[in-house]
Amino acid sequence: MKSAIDKLEAFIFWSRWLQAPLYLGLIAAQGVYVYYFMHELSLLITKTGTLTEVEVMLIVLGLIDVVMIANLLLMVTIGGYETFVSKIDLERHEDSPEWLSHVNAGVLKVKLAIALISISSIHLLRTFINAAQLEDRVIIAQVAIHFAFLISAIAIAYTDKLMMQTLSIAEHK
Repeated sequence: MKSAIDKLEAFIFWSRWLQAPLYLGLIAAQGVYVYYFMHELSLLITKTGTLTEVEVMLIVLGLIDVVMIANLLLMVTIGGYETFVSKIDLERHEDSPEWLSHVNAGVLKVKLAIALISISSIHLLRTFINAAQLEDRVIIAQVAIHFAFLISAIAIAYTDKLMMQTLSIAEHK
């Protein structure tokens, strides 16, 4: 019986590798964002002089949005793989991101929440710039969604803080 349980547990532990193709898919999605970024950047450069200040600002905000989404993809890909699949041996690598040394599921959730708030802020700014062309209900809905992201991020950070305090107290006993 012990042997069957050991094999079952080994299989369950192995199943984490089923997530690896998901992270490869996120890398492919990031490639699509790089293409989109370069397309929008070339549009900005080739139309310089013919665009209004508002049009330039909207394109630049779009570029910033793409970068923030790419950062989010990177955090999820590296942090998720490191947390849930396998350690990435980067301790000796000179370009190893500082945040990777202390990543765990809680830290990753907080970083993701902050990234989502940042992305939402960019969208909200674009909405405010185009407010004259939008219905009030659209603006109110986007503000409400942004506020929900803020409340969620605060709740996630507070929960993570409480969990860390609880772990710290338990370790000292």
